[in-house]
Amino acid sequence: MRKAEIKRKTKETSVAISINLDGSGASEIDTPFGMLTHMLEQIAKHAVMDLSVKVTGDIETGSHHVVEDTAIVLGGCIDKALGDRSGIERMADSTVPLDEALSRVVLDLGGRGYHSIDISPSNQIGDFPTDMARHFFETLAVESRMAIHIKVLSGKNEHHVIESVFKAFAKTFKKAMRVDKNLDGSIPSTKDTLS
Repeated sequence: MRKAEIKRKTKETSVAISINLDGSGASEIDTPFGMLTHMLEQIAKHAVMDLSVKVTGDIETGSHHVVEDTAIVLGGCIDKALGDRSGIERMADSTVPLDEALSRVVLDLGGRGYHSIDISPSNQIGDFPTDMARHFFETLAVESRMAIHIKVLSGKNEHHVIESVFKAFAKTFKKAMRVDKNLDGSIPSTKDTLS
């Protein structure tokens, strides 16, 4: 089983995350921001991976530190759980609707962090500024060493837009991390290494 657990404590936040990439979609998420909790639940459910997240932080300064540090630790867990990434599909894409919203996510788990993210909403969903969704994925790309391309194709309701992005990420990650038995454990690169 591809599992990882990382704890990170700073003067601003305390983050503890464990994942099982070969899980059943179970999640136990506790963050100070309801929208962040909801979106992490989407990742677990639609990537069909088990995810446990416990986050506390200096919410009086806003959501930035909590969201960024959560992405740092989750990205580290993903990188650790993927190991040398041998035998995985590596690249995948998904387009996911949520009512009027439509988002496309393309991933490459090739070992190099890169992000091209087009999420335009810039308001609040409860206590969650929607531009933090963009920053979450920027940070996740670097820490997990994956290329993340996100394009919001349509949508007016900001909750629908952000949720369709997280679901599209989850569905795409599920495909990209899948082990291809035909690869017989080999590294999915002509260079014979992913980095």
